[in-house]
Amino acid sequence: MTEFNEKQIDILQVAERLFAEKGFDGTSIRDISKEAKINIAMISYYFGSKEKLLEALIFSRTADLKIQLENLRNEAIPPMEKIDRLIEFYVHRINKNKCIYQILHFEFSSQKRSVDFKAFTEVKKSNLLSLEKIITEGQDLGIFKKNIVIALIPPTILGTYFHFNMNRPYYEEIFDLKTEQDYDNYIKTDLTKHIQQTIKALLVYEN
Repeated sequence: MTEFNEKQIDILQVAERLFAEKGFDGTSIRDISKEAKINIAMISYYFGSKEKLLEALIFSRTADLKIQLENLRNEAIPPMEKIDRLIEFYVHRINKNKCIYQILHFEFSSQKRSVDFKAFTEVKKSNLLSLEKIITEGQDLGIFKKNIVIALIPPTILGTYFHFNMNRPYYEEIFDLKTEQDYDNYIKTDLTKHIQQTIKALLVYEN
């Protein structure tokens, strides 16, 4: 499923909020239908099950990054600038969709059920392909070194962001971030710049 109608989008938004607040197991289809002000049959009609609803939610929150990266890959700008832009996209998307990434982390680590994340995995593979093409372009131009493990770049970006977010009270104190706006601005500017510098060091500096 690649496109959603207005009612499906409403259901997905309600489900995302409830999954983040109460957990996947703690949220029932009845909870979602009540909050979305629709009957249970409509959720079953659109999505089939709670697991399929989660799959649709994950796909809806990650598919647009795929389009952004494909467009970036084809832009007529230097590879180093593409890397900066790519990291901006990643950090913005993660920060905007913190809830779904928290749900994802829990579900991937849970052994209690088998949720089919095939569509999400295919999106990640496509995103990695876009990143590989950007880095290969830089390697061909002699800008980036050859011995790069490209598949470890996305988790380096994600890991830095999530460490920062999971230790939010600590970083709010040491960086004097008093408001939500202060916190978001720090992520958008200083944290993003730090991640950009880290990734570019991995791409350029020899061991």
